[in-house]
Amino acid sequence: MAKKKSITVYKCSECGYTQPTWLGRCPECGSWNTLEECISDPNSTAAAFGQSATEKIKPVPLANVTAQENARVSTEIGEFDRVLGGGAMKRSAILIGGEPGIGKSTLMIQTAAAIAKKYGKVLYVSGEESAGQLKGRADRLNLDTKGIEILCTMRLEDIKDALSALNPLFVVIDSIQTVYSVEAGIVPGTINQLKFCANELTGWVKSRDSVLIMSAHVTKEGNIAGPKSLEHMVDTVISFERNDDEVRFLRAQKNRFGSVDELGIFAMTDKGLEGVGDPSTMFITKRSGKMPAGIANTAVFEGSRAFIVEIQALTVPAKSSISRVYSDKIDSARVARVAAVLEKRTGIRFSDQDLYINVAGGVRLTESSIDAALAASLYSARTDLSIPENTVITGELSLAGEIRPVARLKQRIKTAGDLGFTSVLAPEKDNGSTKIESIKEMIKILFAK
Repeated sequence: MAKKKSITVYKCSECGYTQPTWLGRCPECGSWNTLEECISDPNSTAAAFGQSATEKIKPVPLANVTAQENARVSTEIGEFDRVLGGGAMKRSAILIGGEPGIGKSTLMIQTAAAIAKKYGKVLYVSGEESAGQLKGRADRLNLDTKGIEILCTMRLEDIKDALSALNPLFVVIDSIQTVYSVEAGIVPGTINQLKFCANELTGWVKSRDSVLIMSAHVTKEGNIAGPKSLEHMVDTVISFERNDDEVRFLRAQKNRFGSVDELGIFAMTDKGLEGVGDPSTMFITKRSGKMPAGIANTAVFEGSRAFIVEIQALTVPAKSSISRVYSDKIDSARVARVAAVLEKRTGIRFSDQDLYINVAGGVRLTESSIDAALAASLYSARTDLSIPENTVITGELSLAGEIRPVARLKQRIKTAGDLGFTSVLAPEKDNGSTKIESIKEMIKILFAK
């Protein structure tokens, strides 16, 4: 389809009258010096939303710009707000991806209901479910649906008309892969469709005090399906993950208005997704008997909060001449490196063993502070010696076998104490913790008996 050429026009700031040449006085309303130079682009997003002419954008001194205040909209879901950085920013686009059946639509309808109850003006666009199905889910979750407008369509043009008519505060697109425009073809989900439709919707929200959230499908590797440029168009990219149980993890991969270190934790119940207030209770196991070999507890930070997690290790003789590492919650390269340091500095052999690593609760760990606990669990599994009960280990492990300091140690120790742990091994002595400077010293303290 041939593109139409844009032209320069002059628009009255008082009445909106446009004409091709500048005049000192508006012929329509009679106001003086109100005609401003504008551009009329029939291919632009603004024209698609019924604006025939838009003012030319000119640079302004940044020092003269007023920062936005009260620009965040709370989703009224604490764990979701935490990941967003305190709430959703107005004039922002959010992309949330997750595997089928993980609960994206449940999270979207819960968020829409909460925002509609507090602010009103919510548009929920569904290309996958009918209005009756959405209403049935809302009723099962006992949600108040007043203030939510439902639009079941896949056509971008229908969505544009609804946005122009309603001007909602909060817009949900479930999902962006189902949306198509006749200008980019008639097949949803193609690269051109995704880029075109996402750009049109993002362009609309950038010019209004609204929030746009789009759900997206993911590939079998867990990445958001479609072109990578789709993630560059939006302000926030959130991944929705789960373990083998009914626990869901919400993590920001990109956030222009907040940290990407925060982790939102939900439990899927018959009432929908419920935030988990104290995640440590989910990641440590309460045992009545002796501590098994291969189990070590460590304190980790996810964003602004600390909690205790349990690292589990198992070593078995390699089934072939090459040993392997099986670990999906901790990077397998990190496991191999820690095992190599143990073999070099303590003399215990891991090169002929297959290593299996797991984290209780299914949370992924990326912090370097888990190195010491990982080393302790591997040593415990290899020797079949249990680590003393109620012990937390934290510290970064260097290739020389040194235990290096970690950030925010006081908060880690406090969290361990609040949960009933009586012994903390750390690279610094603080609040009663036992100082360890090397891997050999840690092994000696833990397995002296």
